[in-house]
Amino acid sequence: MKIGEIAALLDATCILGEERRDEEVIYGFASDLMSDVLTLTQEGILLITGLCNIQTIRTAEMANIQFILFARNKQITKDMLTLAEQENMVLLQTRYSLFKTSGILYQAGLKSVY
Repeated sequence: MKIGEIAALLDATCILGEERRDEEVIYGFASDLMSDVLTLTQEGILLITGLCNIQTIRTAEMANIQFILFARNKQITKDMLTLAEQENMVLLQTRYSLFKTSGILYQAGLKSVY
């Protein structure tokens, strides 16, 4: 599923990486537990989270995740944006809950990691 499609389905705002809207993600993974994120080994993952701090960006970097969707209308800080930009990440933001976000994306065909 393309990043642009994900943004449209979730009425999401692309905060960073607008030029990558045509890139594909294969899997979705929803978690606020960054220790769970560190167990992921698949390529092409969209991390869906409500945990909005610098550690989220650092964890995604360590797990080689390029796409992060912040749910529950969480606001991305300037420090997060700077680090994500250095790591060439795509950051999206939606007002929907983790549950609703995951359900919409799963129904639209995004695969689950597990």
